[in-house]
Amino acid sequence: MSEDCSPVPSKFEIVEREHCFRGFYRLDRLHLRHELFSGEMGGVISRELFVRHDAVCVLPYDPQRDRVVLIEQFRVGALGKVENPWLIELVAGLIDKDEQPEDVARREAVEEAGLELGALWPVSQYFPSPGGSDERVYLYVGRCNSEGVDGVFGLAEEGEDIRVHVWTLPEALQAVDDGRIDNAASIIALQWLALNRARVRGEWT
Repeated sequence: MSEDCSPVPSKFEIVEREHCFRGFYRLDRLHLRHELFSGEMGGVISRELFVRHDAVCVLPYDPQRDRVVLIEQFRVGALGKVENPWLIELVAGLIDKDEQPEDVARREAVEEAGLELGALWPVSQYFPSPGGSDERVYLYVGRCNSEGVDGVFGLAEEGEDIRVHVWTLPEALQAVDDGRIDNAASIIALQWLALNRARVRGEWT
């Protein structure tokens, strides 16, 4: 395969930034121009940007029993898109100021699943929807003991009602295959674990 030596665009200019909405999240409208692949600067374009806190998602994994801990909760974004808007997901939370992603993973595991995590294995950092949102996701697999893990958790003051599921890794992978698990972070983490299962179990058992 030949190496692509074409220039990489790197220049951009924000001409104006409008604050359209400010609530728990924020919506801005940016008027900007950026360098084209030709090397020239393009004209001014307008783009709406959904401004969010960065997020942490963690897949709790019990290497002794080859089980994963997943959660189920209502998601407003799934309304009208699927028959049942209660989704199977990873433990997750938003990063507040001065928090490290690892601390968020451990805090959310307790709040959402009643679960203490051991070692954390960084999987990836990625933008889930960079065409319109600046959110970046920090993704981990977290070592846990799944024995006796069960129940409903979440913070009532935040409207959370979260049910915990403990599945074997093959059961969770089958749920990805048949579409029961249909959100990006869960699919990425489970497929990563399937590819790296032997290595993770070798280091954690």
